[in-house]
Amino acid sequence: MKRNIVIAVVTAAALVGGGTATALAVAGDDDDSASVTRTDDDRDDRSGEDDDAGRAAVPGDVTAAEAVAAALKHTPGTAVSAELDDGSWEIAVLGKGDTWHSVRIAPDTGKVLGAQKDDEDDAAEVRAALKNASVTAEQAAEAAESKGRVVSVDLDDDGDDRGWDTETRASGGDEREWKVDLKSAAVTADRDDD
Repeated sequence: MKRNIVIAVVTAAALVGGGTATALAVAGDDDDSASVTRTDDDRDDRSGEDDDAGRAAVPGDVTAAEAVAAALKHTPGTAVSAELDDGSWEIAVLGKGDTWHSVRIAPDTGKVLGAQKDDEDDAAEVRAALKNASVTAEQAAEAAESKGRVVSVDLDDDGDDRGWDTETRASGGDEREWKVDLKSAAVTADRDDD
């Protein structure tokens, strides 16, 4: 009972305060424990501005390609997606076997804010889609930067139109979607983009 109260209080403090919080959950009376760390992402310092829109035009910010590189340095594997979301980059990394990781990267410094294992079951499909690919998520993000600030890169592993789906945002806030070829890194407008 005490453990549940402590976890609830720490979780509430982390959500409300938005600052650094560390919670330690202890299962039973043995020494097995797991820790969860949340680090400050400075959301409170931006005076309520929209995270993605406000960050899109700020020079010197960490690019999608840089965020992917930082995530892979921390958690080796294959980056499958990167998205600027809720004030940080979220990178999905497929590790050895069927192990998935989610790595959060600070968009202003490129530092790792946190990493955790994820429960995904599509490792076989992703590996099949990337089998003959020569373009990585990092390279796709670099290629799409010619169209605007990349705010997301995601592997499209469905059907015959496989590739890297990317979204860019211009300095004026206009969003566009692009497809980056898995073999040539050619960037074309996404046919489904309205």
